[in-house]
Amino acid sequence: MQEDSLALLFGSAFISSTIAPGGSEAVLAYMVAAGKQSLAVLVVVATIGNTLGAITTWGLGVFAAKKYPAEKVLSERKQKSIVVLRKWGGWALLFSWLPVIGDGLCFAGGWLRMSIVTSIAAILVGKAARYALIAYASTALV
Repeated sequence: MQEDSLALLFGSAFISSTIAPGGSEAVLAYMVAAGKQSLAVLVVVATIGNTLGAITTWGLGVFAAKKYPAEKVLSERKQKSIVVLRKWGGWALLFSWLPVIGDGLCFAGGWLRMSIVTSIAAILVGKAARYALIAYASTALV
């Protein structure tokens, strides 16, 4: 039964980090409140699922860039935003955990072909910090 709940958390976290909406934070908070798994296990499972979802979105960006190069499809104003992302590189993906814009950052990271190693590191750190904070806050509510 515990493996099923971890798979649910993983799946929720994965889906939440793709273009589809999800509620992995609520799933994590519920599981923390249930107290059947250690916080560390829950945070690791959620982080891995969410990171893999973000990498999938990053890969979709790589795929899109082959057909739609940024320089050809973006207005001049939006190209200025791209300059900012290129300046920060993959480290901009530290903010991939943010609602609404996080998925767009991951997609843009792939579209701009930012370093996959730096991108994964930044995504992992940002998402782990967010899930650790959610888990900690959830213990305070129990």
